[in-house]
Amino acid sequence: MEFTLGILVDNEAGVLARVASLFSRRGYNIQSLAVGPTEEPGTSWITLRAVGDDAVREQMQRQLDKLVEVYAVYHMAEGMSVERELALIKVRTGDRRHEVLQIAQTFRASVVDVASSTVVLETTGDSGKVQALLEVMAEFGVLEVARTGPVAMLRGADVLSEAQDPQRLSQAAHEA
Repeated sequence: MEFTLGILVDNEAGVLARVASLFSRRGYNIQSLAVGPTEEPGTSWITLRAVGDDAVREQMQRQLDKLVEVYAVYHMAEGMSVERELALIKVRTGDRRHEVLQIAQTFRASVVDVASSTVVLETTGDSGKVQALLEVMAEFGVLEVARTGPVAMLRGADVLSEAQDPQRLSQAAHEA
């Protein structure tokens, strides 16, 4: 079972390596990882997707919480968060370019590059939408794929930021 964690950390050298090493030392594989600065100077938001049951997720949350550079760890549970992924997909078009472009439009994908026998499509959405587009385009020949993996944010008024009480947020994350 896949799970997604949102991790608010100090934006400094070595933090990402320490987060990743927690998983590797325990033999857990990270499926995807996205990192970027937040609206708060000096902090970064890590969206991490891994595979494991609830016990694995809870153990990783507890271990991450022990790192000095980690302000909060939150389980980005389905329905409690918004997740989106970006993908660039290079598709062989040949003499079926019109058909490829029509399907891309159906999926609300943008054409970002056109060559004589290929197009590069850009799509955003949940992982299921990205996967569905890949499956449909497989008929034409998918030549290359670059995916970000999901980025996630809590729904509603819940906000993870340094300005809030990290201890309260950390406790809420473990209770989720």
